[in-house]
Amino acid sequence: MADAIIDVQNLTKKFGSFTAVEGISFAVKEGEIFGFLGPNGAGKTTTIKMICTILRQTSGKVVVNDFDTLHRQNDVRRSVGLIFQEPSLDNNLTVRENLYFHSRLYHIPGREINAKIDAALHLVGMEDRKKDLVRILSGGMKRRVEIARGILHAPKILFLDEPTIGLDPQTRKHMWEYVLQLKARERMTMFVTTHYMEEAEYCDRIAVIDQGTIIALDTPANLKKLVKGDLVTLKVRDSERASKVLTDQTEYRPLAENGELLLYIKNSRARIPVLFRLLGDDILELDVKKTSLDDVFIFLTGRKIREEESSTHERMKYRARMMRKI
Repeated sequence: MADAIIDVQNLTKKFGSFTAVEGISFAVKEGEIFGFLGPNGAGKTTTIKMICTILRQTSGKVVVNDFDTLHRQNDVRRSVGLIFQEPSLDNNLTVRENLYFHSRLYHIPGREINAKIDAALHLVGMEDRKKDLVRILSGGMKRRVEIARGILHAPKILFLDEPTIGLDPQTRKHMWEYVLQLKARERMTMFVTTHYMEEAEYCDRIAVIDQGTIIALDTPANLKKLVKGDLVTLKVRDSERASKVLTDQTEYRPLAENGELLLYIKNSRARIPVLFRLLGDDILELDVKKTSLDDVFIFLTGRKIREEESSTHERMKYRARMMRKI
């Protein structure tokens, strides 16, 4: 892609016999919000770490801002800002002290530091809290400080790895307002990983990743077109029997989910009477809704993305296992 600011070709990462990312290729356009959508453990964070030179790839090639990640690591690191999934601020320092430390790491000239700190905090609405200790801030405020720190050295690309994880829905909404304002003001390329469907809707394009492989890549609107029909949810008396009837007598292949059956039906209004004819009084409730990105993932993988797919304890064990293999 001619206007790509990130170009990934056949990227693979193995930890011993375990393949975390397998032969993925994609390009990110300059100035876009590019999303990685997938469940916990799909390979999202591992991919970001390879792009940002924190992890060395097993094979494949990555070029960031025209710099090869294997041979121009320092240039790549100057080109990117990274908001980690886990909190990474020093709680015993003030907001300003955290940003000052970061500015020294990136060799920002001393005469420019104060102005850059003030400008970054202004962009995220935290300029009046710069003297506060980080430990007294709310989770949402800490996230805003982390974004300010990530943009302090004026990177070409800002990586946000699950930027709103652990935040309440209202704070998540405000967080995205700041991200979108930042993109509009600074014309910065954003690379976002998430398993929240509503957040993926903010992206210009989305790569759907599962089990280390990209299974779809397009705009949110075009991805929804993959699902040919509305989502019909049936609550029935006997889901096993109803599923067999529908499988045997229609073209639908229902997905069982918590005692309900999910079907994707084109022209659903005209087809719903067929369901009642086949199942009759077995139907207790019926719901129809337009296609969402959640439905796209179900359509592509046969299951939902669930936050609880990987508990905190399981994620900690996974990370520890991977770190031992690096």
